[in-house]
Amino acid sequence: MRRQLCTSSLLLALFVGVGCVAAPTDEASPTVASEPTGVAPPPFVPPAQGADEPRDPLRTWVVLLGTGTPGSEPDRFGPSTAIVAGGNAYVIDAGPGVVRRAAAGAIVSGLTALQPANLRVAFFTHLHSDHTLGYPDLILSPWVLGRSEPLRAYGPPGLEAMTTALLEAYREDIRARVEGPEQLRRDFLDVQTHEVEPGLIYDDDVLRVEAFAVPHGTWDHAYGFKLMTADRTVVISGDTGPFDGLADIAEGADVLIHEAYGAEGLRDRDAAIQQYHAAMHTSAVKVGEIAAQAGVAMVILTHQLHLGGETEEALVDQVRLSFDGEVVYGHDLDIF
Repeated sequence: MRRQLCTSSLLLALFVGVGCVAAPTDEASPTVASEPTGVAPPPFVPPAQGADEPRDPLRTWVVLLGTGTPGSEPDRFGPSTAIVAGGNAYVIDAGPGVVRRAAAGAIVSGLTALQPANLRVAFFTHLHSDHTLGYPDLILSPWVLGRSEPLRAYGPPGLEAMTTALLEAYREDIRARVEGPEQLRRDFLDVQTHEVEPGLIYDDDVLRVEAFAVPHGTWDHAYGFKLMTADRTVVISGDTGPFDGLADIAEGADVLIHEAYGAEGLRDRDAAIQQYHAAMHTSAVKVGEIAAQAGVAMVILTHQLHLGGETEEALVDQVRLSFDGEVVYGHDLDIF
């Protein structure tokens, strides 16, 4: 599997500056049980892509919309990943700037499913602020820009209360847009929230999604997702402490997207910080061990924590201590 990187420095310059996030210092449905029908295509191998060659919208693409953390690096937006398949976009987490990042992703990838008006389905791994600050953006901006159906949102308990509170917070904006000259349809702003438990949480003609519980400090509900299409299986860890059970869940997956911190850098921090990150996150060394045990084809690092100033190459090398498959340090607007 070859990495398809389409980040444009010019486009980054145009889109950076709203809701940026980065490497931190010390911070912190339908449920049809059948398999997708039809004859499965051969294993997905992204073709070599020329600058003017359009991507096949019917294949499955991974687009990193944001790879940041609660930090403030200006070139890393809030955590968000899009799976684009069958002409649809499925957004996982909504960090700051998610809609603008999706718009940028549509331009650099040529995948129109990422255009803001087409953002209709979202999944939330957990409700930490850095993963949800873009949620009101995802609710409101595509509606203003022409989304013609309600947003469907899937996530842990607490998502419905958050959704209700956000709509109430923007009550006057909504009233003005519905009753004023824009005459927007209020029913298209309705959000269909689904508070989910581990197991099969979503199944349509293109995508099946299974949620699994992960340990993330004191959070009662934090999930990772296994997303399956006809041609690819992608596993997203979400924010998680070390979780050996992920190896079984991700067994044979085409792509494992996993958060990571630099193991060596953490050893140089004080005891409280070591304890915090060891419970909340996973070292790049451990990611490599999980990936090797699972036999995945590719690892993409995201939500990277450089606790000791490690280089990108250092984090990749730590994964490679155990894993001999392809390892990529993810950047915003990378496409695979």
